[in-house]
Amino acid sequence: MLPSQVLALAQSALMLVLTIAGPLLLTSLIVGTVIGLLQALTQIQETTLTFVPKLLAMGLVLLLMLPTIGQALNDFMTRIGSLIVTAG
Repeated sequence: MLPSQVLALAQSALMLVLTIAGPLLLTSLIVGTVIGLLQALTQIQETTLTFVPKLLAMGLVLLLMLPTIGQALNDFMTRIGSLIVTAG
């Protein structure tokens, strides 16, 4: 394998990680910020209040993103498989 192919493969792997983890992290960030704002406005200082809404929101986003995640993983593994078959 050429160094340029290795770099392209590493870049594809990083983009795959962003494709899979990005929506979940963004959802967690948004829900956490909204809950934090609500806690500040209502002066409720319960530390465990953010966990359940974050968990539910991330579960919903994961269910909605499953086809996209599956397609991204399929495309990446097809690319890896073709590189293995052609020996680099």
